[in-house]
Amino acid sequence: MNPEKSIFQRPFWVVVFALSAAISWGWAYPLIKLGFEEFGIGQTMTGNKMLFAGIRFFISGVLILCIARLFKRSFKVKSRGGMLYILMYALLNTTLHYAFFYIGLSHSDGARAAILNSLGVFMLVLLACIFFKSDRLTVKKIAGCLIGFAGVLSLNFGKSGNSDFTMMGDGMIIANALCSAFAGLMTRGLGKHVDVFVGTGYSLATGGAMLVLPGVLMGGTLPNITTYGITLLGLLVCISTLGFALYNKLLSCNPVGKVAIFNSLIPVVGAITSCLCLSEPFYWKYVLAAGLAMAGIYIINRR
Repeated sequence: MNPEKSIFQRPFWVVVFALSAAISWGWAYPLIKLGFEEFGIGQTMTGNKMLFAGIRFFISGVLILCIARLFKRSFKVKSRGGMLYILMYALLNTTLHYAFFYIGLSHSDGARAAILNSLGVFMLVLLACIFFKSDRLTVKKIAGCLIGFAGVLSLNFGKSGNSDFTMMGDGMIIANALCSAFAGLMTRGLGKHVDVFVGTGYSLATGGAMLVLPGVLMGGTLPNITTYGITLLGLLVCISTLGFALYNKLLSCNPVGKVAIFNSLIPVVGAITSCLCLSEPFYWKYVLAAGLAMAGIYIINRR
């Protein structure tokens, strides 16, 4: 093992950290829906959803910045256009990403949304081949992406379990996946402008504030504040803090495909936890879609 390598580049710790991020993000699906229910946020309450999401990410960003300050990370912006880059990254990675996600999730089953969101993994693999010389487009990658996309299409097989495509449900989750993929590309360049942990904190705090503002302007509130609701919100803050801090750091110093493969576990964890926590029915097409998504990512990354 090369002693000069960062812990975030050592194979064992890459696996541990990437698994931790993926599993924690999978749990977000049922927790968000439980949070909406506990706070009394209905399907049509868009302003309330924006406020809920904004509070979550703003607190998470501030928490990461506090931890970065505690460990004496550099807050210096390294480039002239660094602040603009960070602002654009925050808009894409947090504000638009989670505005689409929260709206889509409230109009879709948690398990279905979790699997559909895996489309972002395949998008990121293909886009990395276009923007980074280290990621070449190969027949293996094309085949893997086609199989993974077939998994997404299989969600619409059959007529049970809300299988019809809806713009406010499936459409918003797909838009969220697009934002996730392009934000993944921007993460690779984040370290050129600012310390990655600090940049992650800036992104979440700024992006969260940009969700709170329109949420308030739209009349958003948290109608029913309870101890259980605050606990759910606290768990979601912890998920964001852990997931983004680990994933962004890994993505900034490792090949995109090597890290993105672990996100194939997010729909699996999301589907299982949604069925367990929300008593959602588990349909055969969820198993098929998850299996195809995982097979596609395995094909892309196998040696």
